[in-house]
Amino acid sequence: MRRDGAPGRRGQDAIPGSRRGGPGAASSRPPTPWFTAPRACATLRAPGRRRIMERTVGIIGLGIMGGAIARNLHAEGWRVFGVDPDPSRCAALAADGLRILADAAAAAREAPLLLSSLPAASALRATAEAVAGAGLPPRILVETSTFALEDKQEAEAVLRAAGHVMLDCPLSGTGAQAARRDLVVYASGDSEAIGRCAPLFAGFARATHDLGAFGNGTRMKLVANLLVAIHNLAAAEAMVLAEKAGLDPERVFELVRSGAGTSRVFELRAPMMAARRYAPPTMRNALWSKDLAVIGGFAAALDCPLPLFSAVLPLHAATLAEGHGEEDTAAVHAVLSRLAGLPR
Repeated sequence: MRRDGAPGRRGQDAIPGSRRGGPGAASSRPPTPWFTAPRACATLRAPGRRRIMERTVGIIGLGIMGGAIARNLHAEGWRVFGVDPDPSRCAALAADGLRILADAAAAAREAPLLLSSLPAASALRATAEAVAGAGLPPRILVETSTFALEDKQEAEAVLRAAGHVMLDCPLSGTGAQAARRDLVVYASGDSEAIGRCAPLFAGFARATHDLGAFGNGTRMKLVANLLVAIHNLAAAEAMVLAEKAGLDPERVFELVRSGAGTSRVFELRAPMMAARRYAPPTMRNALWSKDLAVIGGFAAALDCPLPLFSAVLPLHAATLAEGHGEEDTAAVHAVLSRLAGLPR
């Protein structure tokens, strides 16, 4: 692959600018924000099949986040191929004009860019093995899920051995934010590949940050999710206290939102708490359990105490035990309401 990004000998559908290098591999230039990457959009001027391929993406995982990303990219004129084991999700996306494929290998055959949004590390391993075993020219996999760093490093090694590039790009934002393109990408890995994914990121996110070495995206996401977990419980606690004090929950929401005590999490979830309606979910409690476990493991490995985060865990467990697994994480409000003796 030439340094100017021209196609090499692997075939015209190969991703230009990709290079091998594991976690922490040195870059020939400092990390570059997508909006200033000089080469990020240059190849989009090429005619014919190459131009079509560069506006083609395979989305592996069509849940709350992946489905919203797929719809937004489709609306931006991308050719979007989707993969998901859930027939209802596939049917909904197909009705919106997306083409559904059988598996990740099929998506990789159709698209030089892949984006994964998956519920479990086992699904990431399967995706990496399928793409690696397909015998294709270099592909870029933009991995957006929240998993332990070790799981991402394992998948990256599998893909790198087959000549592909995997980027660690967790997303800051909820499903509701994904629907309105209000996401932030914490990108890490091959800096040139990040730059070349600029048009992709611009189609579903409001900002992208190049955080350097592979894995820094996940590290940043776990720090951010730690705050989300704490803010979510704090919002529920405040709303329950207000109701116990005889204040109108909707009025409390309006006043807190306009003052120093607000947060993005409060603004998203306090209305659900005020209405005692925790569906449709922007993050299911059952899936949130995975994220909480990853944060806990990350901090334990660093021997870092998390007293506020630790207070979240038993209340989240109670939320699951009381049947709120498929509801939004705002449902911790129901647990606190019960403990406070508020009527249901």
